[in-house]
Amino acid sequence: MNTKGVYLGELEELVLLSVATLSEDVYGVTVKRYIFQETGRSVNISAIHEVLKRLQRKGYLTSRIGGATKTRGGRRKRLFELTAAGRNKLEQVITMKMQMYKQVPNISIKLT
Repeated sequence: MNTKGVYLGELEELVLLSVATLSEDVYGVTVKRYIFQETGRSVNISAIHEVLKRLQRKGYLTSRIGGATKTRGGRRKRLFELTAAGRNKLEQVITMKMQMYKQVPNISIKLT
């Protein structure tokens, strides 16, 4: 199977999971904050924006321009949303990882 273009790197997976979890009014800063909150990992906002664009090109996200706000000096935010293809990709990743984790002998985490 050719995985070029459909494989998710670690940061791509974290960003896709963040968008799926947050689900409303998701933009670069909210993704950055969520990743830090959940993992303790600080990611450069430029890296987040690049990954969001890449996931959109892969068809896993869609985006739209939100309204301007005074707190942003009148600038508008690009808001992201998970597509059906993005949800399917997350399900594939979870299934594959769970199958592999279940094969680890004496793993201390209860996997369903």
